[in-house]
Amino acid sequence: MRAAVLQMRSGIDPIANARTIVDAIGEAKAGGAAMLFTPEMSGLLDRDRKRAAGHLHVEGEDEVLAHVRAAAAKAGLWVHIGSLALKGGDDGRLVNRGFVIDDKGAIRGRYDKIHLFDVDLPTGESWRESAAYAPGDRTVLATTPWGELGLSICYDMRFPDLYRALSNAGAKMLAVPAAFTVPTGKAHWHVLLRARAIEAGSFVIASAQAGLHEDGRETYGHSLVVDPWGEILLDMGDEIGVGYAEIDMAKLEDVRARVPALAHRRPIAAVEKMA
Repeated sequence: MRAAVLQMRSGIDPIANARTIVDAIGEAKAGGAAMLFTPEMSGLLDRDRKRAAGHLHVEGEDEVLAHVRAAAAKAGLWVHIGSLALKGGDDGRLVNRGFVIDDKGAIRGRYDKIHLFDVDLPTGESWRESAAYAPGDRTVLATTPWGELGLSICYDMRFPDLYRALSNAGAKMLAVPAAFTVPTGKAHWHVLLRARAIEAGSFVIASAQAGLHEDGRETYGHSLVVDPWGEILLDMGDEIGVGYAEIDMAKLEDVRARVPALAHRRPIAAVEKMA
């Protein structure tokens, strides 16, 4: 499967962002891709919550989702929307929700980000994702013509138990769309994604936001595709646009045969604390 990866610099106008994705769908189809992957918060990236509020909708009324579904159907291309900010979470909060859309425009999978990023960084940046977003409570595997795709979003990558569950359930590809901060990206992005690919014996496809955004934040970029051996097949650096990588399931089976760690997994008992 030829995968296309869209590295974006999403802004504060959802229609402009939708246009970027729709254009990328056409480009990916022309480039021979079977599926396009977009970053976290593809539809809107705006930390001014008052300004953003007028652009937020429930799933059935979201314009970005509607445009992407229509474009996927027109092009005959599968699309993974990394995530959209949508109304409908618990306690009146939003959800950070990813979608798998097939080549007819039908939604084949939904995933709400489980792990939320609440942190104070040494740079002075402070993030409280849980103040605006409700966490998801379901691990999701989407069936595609090329194999099972395990869904996750950004900060989830720091929690290997999620990927253990996904690979135990049959995932051969792991989607990790992100809008990673620059300091943590420089320190951890590559090593975490390579580790997730190796330990799960799976391809990792991580489409990212990149650069200085309209709302003033800066994201790390470096959209990656990593094979099950941990080799980087694609690293987009800080360039905006569409990149490509070949997802070869024969390589996956070869790696899993050479290092059969998934077959050797054992349930972990409670830790015994010695006096």
